Amino acid sequence: MTVEFAARLPLSRNELDRDAEFRTTDDLERSLRDDSETRFLPVHGGAMLRLPSGSLRFVGAAEVPDDAPVIYLGRSVRDADDAPSGTRFAAALVDDDASRRIEPDADAWESLRMFGTELSPRDQGLAVEAVAMANWHAVHGFSPRTGSATEVVTGGWVRRDPEGHEHFPRTDAAIIVGVTDGDDRILLGSNAAWDQDRYSLLAGFVEPGESLEDAVRREVWEESGVRVEEPEYLGSQPWPFPASLMVGFRAKAVDGDPSTARPDGVEILDVRWFSRDEIRERAGDTLLLPGRTSIARAIIEEWYGGPLDLP
Repeated sequence: MTVEFAARLPLSRNELDRDAEFRTTDDLERSLRDDSETRFLPVHGGAMLRLPSGSLRFVGAAEVPDDAPVIYLGRSVRDADDAPSGTRFAAALVDDDASRRIEPDADAWESLRMFGTELSPRDQGLAVEAVAMANWHAVHGFSPRTGSATEVVTGGWVRRDPEGHEHFPRTDAAIIVGVTDGDDRILLGSNAAWDQDRYSLLAGFVEPGESLEDAVRREVWEESGVRVEEPEYLGSQPWPFPASLMVGFRAKAVDGDPSTARPDGVEILDVRWFSRDEIRERAGDTLLLPGRTSIARAIIEEWYGGPLDLP
């Protein structure tokens, strides 16, 4: 991944030592709560709070309910105005009542999707990690092996059932690819769940026993009927909605008539080849493209040759 391309991936920015060794500290949660320097990031249904300056809003241990799951996120590696280097951060997963006590204005709780490009690298890393872990905890209250209720251990990074089975967070790998043809046009598709004029790159989850490159070839063929060759890795970005790692590629369409591109008719309702001129003329008007927080936008801009003046 080149430095230039990495700079276009806001959710991949990070200035945090995850400090995995500290997760095994005895009575870790009590240690974090007793340390007045610990910063707690309240997370409510994947939403967080920000200060007027735009940075994340943290709270002290006194504002975190005793029964709120606490996840150790790590420690800072640089001095900042609100926290010196070495400060420990934890996410506090709060319910409706606790969220109202912390901040009664429901509109103040915002999704990372909306402000992901506006955070510092430290806050960006904290937010992505916190949201991904919150999503995992939300669906792993019970053991998939025994059906028993699980308890939170190891700083929030493990859930254990009464039989001793331990369950760890998982990340689902998904490929996303910028396909170009012989005229250097880019292939975009419109998903059945989107507005009619919204288009993005083709993407899909990697199947068991499948390489990333094979996933690129399969997904593009299944969704568009286009055969591709020479998948080339560009970079990756976490996408914690709920638990994905988007692995970005570019690839060339195999020589042939590009007009044969056709949507699968189920997930993708339309696929089209777009030139740079058409992107420039239509984007933001009759053509809606992915937002700035997504790797899809970064790949499109990498092909386009520079930033697009769009939200």
